[in-house]
Amino acid sequence: MGFDGVHCNHLKVKKQRVLGLELRSAVQGEAKTAEPPTLRSGESRRDFPSLPELPPLPTAAHYRSQARWTGKRTDMLPEIAAAVGFLSSLLRSRGCVSEQRLQVFGRALQEALTEHYEHHWFPEKPSKGSGYRCIRINHKMDPIISKVASQIGLSQPQLHQLLPSELTLWVDPYEVSYRIGENGSICILYEKAPVAASYGLLTCKNQMMLGRSSPSKNYIMAVSS
Repeated sequence: MGFDGVHCNHLKVKKQRVLGLELRSAVQGEAKTAEPPTLRSGESRRDFPSLPELPPLPTAAHYRSQARWTGKRTDMLPEIAAAVGFLSSLLRSRGCVSEQRLQVFGRALQEALTEHYEHHWFPEKPSKGSGYRCIRINHKMDPIISKVASQIGLSQPQLHQLLPSELTLWVDPYEVSYRIGENGSICILYEKAPVAASYGLLTCKNQMMLGRSSPSKNYIMAVSS
């Protein structure tokens, strides 16, 4: 083989090495930019050590900061955050809904409740509109929960399996409380002393504490909205 043949073979080997290095670099680059796997039902974060931590559910302070830019009222945010956190924890306790879906559910529910309560929030009269704001599951799913849950792929039959069949959640200025079952105890989730409040109206929660039976949601909404 002459000089030209040796030179051509040398160039061919050199070109193959360069192409090999470029291919290896491209493969490594794809591996670096590939999206991390997401958790499926029944899997734990230990199965994916490289999976980044999910951000926590937004707090009332986060919603308050966000509301300053959108022009929405901020005085109801702590109460809404307490209600959202409670409902999310009920779904989480069954272990059937992933954290990513719970994140979507929490944000969507916060937005839905903020819009729903926008013109029905009266800090000077916390009892006013109590029935309108009340979240109620009475063998029929609350429409707000049902609508928000559909965004993460949960149907009404699935919600009935994950949530109590009897649940009342009161979201009022300065106080968020709930009751599970028709004769269960009323438990406080969030409480803050009001600056000045007038309790002239009898809330649906107070009616239950006085021993009255639970009125239907349509009746509650009609008399206290």
